[in-house]
Amino acid sequence: MALWVQATVLLVALITSAVRGRVEKELSPECREFLYMGTPPTGLEHHSLRFICQRYNKKARYVTLYNVVDHIPIYSAYTFKRSEGEKCVDVPWMYEPQLSTSSDTDEMQPFPRGYMHMNFEESQAVLDDYTNAILYERGTLNPDEHQGEPDDKASTYTLTNVVPMVPDFNNGVWNKQEHIIRKRLNNYCRGPAYIVTGITTSGKMIHRQNINRIAVPTYLWSAYCCVDFDHNAPYIERYKFPSFAHYGLNEGSNDVVEISVQKLKEFLKKTTFVDQNFQIFVSDCFPPASS
Repeated sequence: MALWVQATVLLVALITSAVRGRVEKELSPECREFLYMGTPPTGLEHHSLRFICQRYNKKARYVTLYNVVDHIPIYSAYTFKRSEGEKCVDVPWMYEPQLSTSSDTDEMQPFPRGYMHMNFEESQAVLDDYTNAILYERGTLNPDEHQGEPDDKASTYTLTNVVPMVPDFNNGVWNKQEHIIRKRLNNYCRGPAYIVTGITTSGKMIHRQNINRIAVPTYLWSAYCCVDFDHNAPYIERYKFPSFAHYGLNEGSNDVVEISVQKLKEFLKKTTFVDQNFQIFVSDCFPPASS
């Protein structure tokens, strides 16, 4: 019995070591381009969290902070691309080889037909986890309608960018808010716009075969930063620059609340596990000359 326990501990250690070896220990310059001033949100350090530089078709697309224990992204950080909101069609759901215990690629890959997912289901969600989760559907943190090029849109269809969302909330007020942000940034943001969209959790899980598989978000939140904007925009829009934010309760058709980034930061400090130095954007997205 003791030998079996020792072997199990060794196997877990090997898997953990392999996972840590595949993902980003330090974000590379190409991945920092998706972050305002090249800096990820601070105050979210935890041993179960891993940075993923999400790569698709030979190019970095965005950054995700992923929880390999709860099998869910804590946030996805991306640069907004102007678009008319077209949806990407016929793109298969993908998994993240960077979280696999054995992989020869750093690019997201479609789930193979008849796949055996033991190599990566320890550290990430798989399609089977959502099969019987009838109360929830797959909702993307980096939505394809906030991307312009087909490959950028396609890259959002990975389960490391997905959280379980209540269908009425996802397809209702949250989707509507994504439209609002897309139109606002299309019309009034002149330079790059950086967006961070994340979640809070409170212990509720999706189970598969009586095993905890995916944490269910309590709240979803999002914040953008655009320091180069149209100063002649109508006041109703202009006061929401250079940054603004929103959050919503992942239940039914609850309203989304729009607030400042500073107020969102305070809200998250009270409702989730972040340090007191938690910050979404450097200096809350106020450029140095304006601070």
